[in-house]
Amino acid sequence: MEGTSRVPARFVAEAGPDALLSMRKSMESSRGPASFFTQADALLRKNLVFQKRKSCTNICTILFPVLICLLVGSLQTWVNILLVKYGPKCQCYCVEAKNGTCKKEACLDNMMPDQLSPCPVPSPPKWPPLLQVPEPKYRATRDDIIPFTDLPDKSCKRTKSCPATILVTGGNQSFAKSLTDNFFMKNSSSNISDYLGTFLSNLILGTDSQPMQTQFTEAAFLPFGSLYVVQPKCASNSTHLVSFQVAGSPLEKEVECVQGLPLWRSNSSAINDELFRGYEKGNAEKNSNEILAAYDFLNSDEKILNVSIWYNSTYKTLEDNGEPTVLRVPRSINVASSAYLRVLRGGANMQFEYVKEMPKLGMRIMIDLSSLTGTLFYVWVMELLFPIILTYLVYEKQWKLRIMMKMHGLGNGPYWTISYAYFLLLSSVYTLCFVMLGSITDLKIFQLNDYSIQFVFYFIYINLQIALAFFVAAFFSDVKTATVVGYIYVFGSGLLGEYLFQYFIEDTSFSGGWILVMEMIPALSLYRGIYEFSNYALQASQVGTSGMQWRDLGDRQNGIKDVLVIMVVEWLLLLPVACYLDQVVSLGDGVGKSTLFFLPCFRKKPSLPFCKPILQQQKSEVLVEIEKPDLYQERQVVEQLLREPSTSHVIICDNLQKVYPGRDGNPEKLAVRELSLALPRGECFGILGPNGAGKTSLIHMMIGFIKPTSGTAYIHGMDIRTDMEKIYTGMGVCPQHDLLWETLTGREHLMFYGRLKNLKGAALSQAVEESLKSVNLFHGGVGDKPAGKYSGGMKRRLSIAISLIGDPKVVYMDEPSSGLDPASRKILWDVVKRAKQDRAIILTIVCLSVAAHSMEEAEALCDRLGIVVDGSLQCIGNAKELKARFGGSRVLTIMTSPSEEEEEIEHLVLRLSPRANKIYHLSGTHKFELPKEDVRIADIFQLVKEAQRKFPVDAWELVDTTLEDVFIKVAKGEQAFNELS
Repeated sequence: MEGTSRVPARFVAEAGPDALLSMRKSMESSRGPASFFTQADALLRKNLVFQKRKSCTNICTILFPVLICLLVGSLQTWVNILLVKYGPKCQCYCVEAKNGTCKKEACLDNMMPDQLSPCPVPSPPKWPPLLQVPEPKYRATRDDIIPFTDLPDKSCKRTKSCPATILVTGGNQSFAKSLTDNFFMKNSSSNISDYLGTFLSNLILGTDSQPMQTQFTEAAFLPFGSLYVVQPKCASNSTHLVSFQVAGSPLEKEVECVQGLPLWRSNSSAINDELFRGYEKGNAEKNSNEILAAYDFLNSDEKILNVSIWYNSTYKTLEDNGEPTVLRVPRSINVASSAYLRVLRGGANMQFEYVKEMPKLGMRIMIDLSSLTGTLFYVWVMELLFPIILTYLVYEKQWKLRIMMKMHGLGNGPYWTISYAYFLLLSSVYTLCFVMLGSITDLKIFQLNDYSIQFVFYFIYINLQIALAFFVAAFFSDVKTATVVGYIYVFGSGLLGEYLFQYFIEDTSFSGGWILVMEMIPALSLYRGIYEFSNYALQASQVGTSGMQWRDLGDRQNGIKDVLVIMVVEWLLLLPVACYLDQVVSLGDGVGKSTLFFLPCFRKKPSLPFCKPILQQQKSEVLVEIEKPDLYQERQVVEQLLREPSTSHVIICDNLQKVYPGRDGNPEKLAVRELSLALPRGECFGILGPNGAGKTSLIHMMIGFIKPTSGTAYIHGMDIRTDMEKIYTGMGVCPQHDLLWETLTGREHLMFYGRLKNLKGAALSQAVEESLKSVNLFHGGVGDKPAGKYSGGMKRRLSIAISLIGDPKVVYMDEPSSGLDPASRKILWDVVKRAKQDRAIILTIVCLSVAAHSMEEAEALCDRLGIVVDGSLQCIGNAKELKARFGGSRVLTIMTSPSEEEEEIEHLVLRLSPRANKIYHLSGTHKFELPKEDVRIADIFQLVKEAQRKFPVDAWELVDTTLEDVFIKVAKGEQAFNELS
């Protein structure tokens, strides 16, 4: 209760300033409420002890990424050893003969450089330039799809004699045709074998084999490759076995002649359409019409050569993973340029000797497992903390530990600060271990990328992840449900990123705006960042450079800068939204605030205490005054206190009512009916009633756990509907069920709650010692044992001690003696008797089958009692007053032999009092109820003596009305009234 305490509006209007000042002074504790830092210190100390008891779990959580890194690092080391031991050797080696001498020397780097990509290639081999010639079954022919009559008939495909078509167009048709006439050399001999080996550079060679990824090895010159020479005309025997030198090595290959057929087209659009409709690679049954090459000479003439060339780049191979490969282009260019030279210079010829790749350095064969394991693996490792944080938050809510701390004065600010700081520390250590051990174990994704970028990225993400956990926790009140949803989010978002989001990132045609929208999901932001780290690390390990640096954030292609901005914005938005929802959404965590609680002008105003029409209210009060004068009198006291506040009365209930809405077809339940009550300081008020009478609902409204349907209550002048956070600082609660941390000891519980009540130093230690002694948990080291090892009675006594520590001025005890043995119950009674000296206590007592100990507890502890039936307060008074009002009779019990005359005993009793009521007769036991005003005790003794003269009396008993009889009479009367109404 900070500063001046709030009082009801009616108090302010009708009470004098002196009364208000005295009330405020009386409400201020000598210590005052605990400050923000005191509450934060209390929660921090409790959490440290709690986490210390969970050290094994925390260590396993932090060591999880360590073990993962060690596993991947060990596999990486093993793979590196295998690569060094069994990897390809680039130097020459000796092929031994039987006598141990070198039979020959083989140099792998010169033989097959494509298969030995790590080997250096200082002098790449020379390969004759080739054209990409269509296979015979795919060469262009005349059909219904392509309506050009100058194409050959498709019958040539059966004999594999189809020519290779070359399409030509241009602005100057005559000049373009003169160029096509000079595409090929005019050979005097039809037998190409005569000059193939000598004048290889003068011929147009081609192949139908598919190229490899690099051209260090030309597939056409391997044993399975095919070679063609393109000529304007081929002889009948067009296949020859030719020996020649290629790349410095002798080679013998079959070379087949294929006719080149140039055909004119009117424009480039026609060529483009013919190429598009004619290409159907890989299915010979369809009309596949592939073209050798196509040329558009545009505005070419004798002064200028301007040409566009079509070439086939749509072949796909296993080596390039299905991506288009730039095929054999240089020879197509040479054909056009050589033809142009021949037109200008007559028989001049431009010889094309060879093509050659750039030299390259050697490199180690590296398999970076940290990059090859995929982004999904690291995303899952980083996200595994999310369900852990979410489960912890929902656990405190489900087991009411959060509201228990709140009811003993813990504010939202300290709770959020300490909880957030703990999760941030846990996440930071977790991530730090992951990155450090990954670097130590040679995982390139951590080693090669700039550590400062990684630090910024992971730090922002773990903050976003914590904020997300707080946000999601507001919508759950069950740990199992929250855990399942948490892990579904982790694994589902990882799979979504790996099998959908990654393809969107790699697809350059996909909209960047939609990628940004998808990255608003925190898990996909994490996926994008790790994906980029992995790509940079993989590229750096292959090329031998550094990974991602700060300068790379300017590259719009990697998206890291956008991800960082998105995560920061989401973090700064989610955190206040989560805090807001924590205040507004109520899922087992007390009464939520109004949606605009942070705006004073929009705060919900307390409703007036009287909601009924005046005539109906007056009629009800007259009826209560006649039938239940004690309730009417209590109502008058409440009215008087509302007009003239008094510092002596701590609790004022004004027409408090709770109605639960109907569910599943059941009618609504009226749990508490217009209860009015005033409790002064130093009074223990007991509420008696059976299960379902509304006792717990009343307590829950008073402690802010549920909201009243109508009416209100004032604690120290503060309204329970609007000022519960201030009320909590001076309140103690013993709930119906024990809300304890299983791993904390009894002493640690009391130390924590004592600090929340602003106890410090020696005063705190003394209060804890006295509390443990008062509930018999001090001796034998019981107070230093974990609460999880306590019996039910010991837990109950600890809950009682918690409710009383810190000298709260208002204490609520909901069925405190339930589950206690007689000895523990006696300890409880002594504690409550001592505690009620300077505070108001509301204590509920459940009456099960008229339990004797319940009535003894009510008489021993309570200064006043109220009996509640069906949510309605039936009577108020101390035990003697209730007995006098509802117990105007005595009970006489006479026990005889079962064979004795029953009528004789009944005749004697009725002669004593005609209004005597026979309760029952069973096996010789006769029980009668006698009105007090009709019978004197001496008359009863006289009756017994007379009965003994007439027949044997085994035993007899005369008792006054007990509280049990009062309760039964009131309860039965109310139930009968409800049945009639």
